[in-house]
Amino acid sequence: MNRLLKRVSWISVIFMMLFSTLSNAANLPDFTELVEDASPAVVNISTEQTTTSKAAQLSPDARELNEFFRHFFGQQPFGQQQPQQPRQQQRSSLGSGFIISHDGYVLTNNHVIDGADVIHVRLNDRREYEAKLVGTDARTDLALLKIEADDLPIVKMGDSDDLKAGQWVLAIGSPFGFDYTVTAGIVSAIGRNLPSDNYVPFIQTDVAINPGNSGGPLFNLDGEVVGINSQIYTRSGGFMGVSFAIPSNVAMSVVDQLKKDGKVSRAWLGVLIQDVNRDLAESFDLDRPHGALVSRVMPDSPAEKAGLQAGDIIMAFNGKSIEHSSELPYLVGQLQVDEDAKAQVFRDGKERTITITLTKRPDDVNPEQQQADESRLGMIVAPVPENMADRLGVDNGVMVQQVIGGAAARNGLQQGDVITMLNGETIKDVNEFNRIAQTLPSNRSVPMRVIRDGYPMFIPFKIVE
Repeated sequence: MNRLLKRVSWISVIFMMLFSTLSNAANLPDFTELVEDASPAVVNISTEQTTTSKAAQLSPDARELNEFFRHFFGQQPFGQQQPQQPRQQQRSSLGSGFIISHDGYVLTNNHVIDGADVIHVRLNDRREYEAKLVGTDARTDLALLKIEADDLPIVKMGDSDDLKAGQWVLAIGSPFGFDYTVTAGIVSAIGRNLPSDNYVPFIQTDVAINPGNSGGPLFNLDGEVVGINSQIYTRSGGFMGVSFAIPSNVAMSVVDQLKKDGKVSRAWLGVLIQDVNRDLAESFDLDRPHGALVSRVMPDSPAEKAGLQAGDIIMAFNGKSIEHSSELPYLVGQLQVDEDAKAQVFRDGKERTITITLTKRPDDVNPEQQQADESRLGMIVAPVPENMADRLGVDNGVMVQQVIGGAAARNGLQQGDVITMLNGETIKDVNEFNRIAQTLPSNRSVPMRVIRDGYPMFIPFKIVE
């Protein structure tokens, strides 16, 4: 009897496991209708680019052997001995895009068409057009194209602000040239900021994205485009489960300006900022780490004219609270030139509201990158905030605001480090730091004094060039 009961029990367990598996499978989304409806508006993009390359030069030994064969046998096995003219080579790239208007506007990534002489757009029904470049925006990696056609199928644009982590999303593109490949996954996170892209709060997904997917659409389950697949994080060169898409709301804001002016003009605040960590929050008497700490105010900038100061913590901008400093550039970039904005600032233990009239960002000037380039060290430095300097007991030095890469990353510098000496010289301010950095030798270690978490130490620092 006991054996019979045990057998019945095991059968019940197996039955319930099978039922659970079938139920879970039934709850998984079916993408077939979405793909059928959306695919006609997804396009394949290929480009042509003419480059000039120099012919390979023969070595002295090869030239000597050429002369030997020419003299005795009348032939030159290693090619012509005379200098060769540069050759014209055709290079092509492959990506994806999608149609956003019936009269032929197509959206894709800037890096897909960058440098192209000719851009080809091929539709799902194999019609092919040569596209005109309407405009590009390198900061958001977007490009708007136009093909001469009417009554084209279009995608439905969605509201990327409604996305939440865990939602299903689907991508259609041409990875490795395999047209109209469909991959699916979930939203892993929203509002991701990457070091090289301050103006895009990326959508992070685990959707398989590979070369050729760039510029293609990311759909929600309603068949609406909520993102433009742009890049992946990888250590192998292939997909590793982390991909990033440009939110549709950011993209359409850019599209409006590209249609109107062929370029994008952004508002400019004119500050260098950094995150507020636990120690900084304590030093400024904040209840918790949040906000964007102003480490430097650029001369003659809207921030300076409005009275912002180094050491201010911007808690909210135009009514939107700021948890991480990386959120501020995007909020500023979404506003119009000459528009007034209100910054809620924490200063000297009190909150105040400052009205700032934003201006146009100076052309081709990125203060953060300019400072990083001048330092040669792969990092952004800024003055040490007054409260932080008092707590550390220092009256000189600079604070590492951001590690870009290169020498700073190789030598273990961290955000928040205070550099007080470099190569035997005391660091007074940012200008002094940049001057000393320019004189550092290459491929040889020099001493650098760093204060980290309140403790001073020397580290060997080497620039490899």
